[in-house]
Amino acid sequence: MNMIRPVSDLRNNFSEISRIVHETAQPVFLTKNGYGDMVVLSMEAFEALQFESEVYHKLQAAEREAELTSTRYSSKDVLKAMRDAIGGE
Repeated sequence: MNMIRPVSDLRNNFSEISRIVHETAQPVFLTKNGYGDMVVLSMEAFEALQFESEVYHKLQAAEREAELTSTRYSSKDVLKAMRDAIGGE
């Protein structure tokens, strides 16, 4: 369940909020005057979220490219190209 706290808690209870985001890897949503204002997230959770987003966007681009061309590669072709690119056997 989402944790929602007033933005003043960031100033008054910073250590507690820091502990929560690190222990749970979940965001804490901060409100100002009853409306959403900010999200606090641990650096590790943020980096994981960024990575997932980047992978998702690359998969979307690959799907768009696949729709525009009929060229397909077998897994053997892909592995060979990877080995050639890194100089492996």
